[in-house]
Amino acid sequence: MRALVFTGPGRAEVRDVPEPQAGPGHVVVEVERVGVCGTDVELFTGEMSYLHTGVASYPLRPGHEWAGTVVAAGPGVDPGWVGRRVTGDTMIGCGECARCRAGRHHVCPARHELGCRDGLPGALAERLAFPAAYLHELPGSVDATLGALVEPGGNALRAVRAAAVAPGERLLIIGTGTIGLLAAMFGRAHGAEVHLLGEQPAESVWTRATLPDLPWDGVIDATNGAGIPKLAVDLVEPGRTVVYIGLAGTPSLVDTREIVLKDVTTVGLLGASAGLGGAITAYAEGKADPRPLVAATVSLEEIVGVLAGKRPPGAGPGPKFHVDPRLGQGR
Repeated sequence: MRALVFTGPGRAEVRDVPEPQAGPGHVVVEVERVGVCGTDVELFTGEMSYLHTGVASYPLRPGHEWAGTVVAAGPGVDPGWVGRRVTGDTMIGCGECARCRAGRHHVCPARHELGCRDGLPGALAERLAFPAAYLHELPGSVDATLGALVEPGGNALRAVRAAAVAPGERLLIIGTGTIGLLAAMFGRAHGAEVHLLGEQPAESVWTRATLPDLPWDGVIDATNGAGIPKLAVDLVEPGRTVVYIGLAGTPSLVDTREIVLKDVTTVGLLGASAGLGGAITAYAEGKADPRPLVAATVSLEEIVGVLAGKRPPGAGPGPKFHVDPRLGQGR
């Protein structure tokens, strides 16, 4: 089958690789749609920290935002999964350590991260082998595009929940990428008064120069700016919460005296695991529809150019790109 492979910093190609097998506890999924995010870009460029800490290495097969249909079930797997449309968790724990037993498999020290760390090839391929225990079924009202937006949606939903704003309270989201825009959707669905802060002026987006002097009951940092964590603490109301879901490429400096003296709660979030089910429900019930965030859906071959920063002709204004592995050569 065809799969995208990162062979080194700034190098990627579509290769013919062995067909995945449905081993014990696993299924094989025919992949319909895959999203590409900032993590994939950093794995492509070589900037991703996992490549420097040794938990990821080239050649690497990326892709962790996906949707597809189960076509085979291995030993120990309910055969009823075959034919179901699914997505899955990115974080695959060992299932045996204290963290996994406590429901915190997303921080298991021995975890795999689909398409991000060594040990579990990603979904940017025609088919995917995946552990059945981490599948999530997609209802009929959640199409392939929405299905591939469940993983980023789960991250954004977790961020909104962690911000602890009540309906009618004011939520400031810093960052207008996919996670920031998804968080805005979930915040509005929750009944919060949502404001967005971005680098460039745009409709319904404040800049630092235009941001009104208002009390912010919760702040979410969904950026990669090293100075934003401090700004978030400066802006949030005393006694309230700042949520960090973005990652800067260099260390961020925050004066913990400000956190203490303002009695601010700071929350760091890794992974969508606890938010996947809620994102699926919100999409199925029409409480959030992030499909307009997808600028274009391209083939495996075409996504190489997108990763290198080339926007394909005819792409819409959205920040997200999707891949349909069924497009392209031989199809």
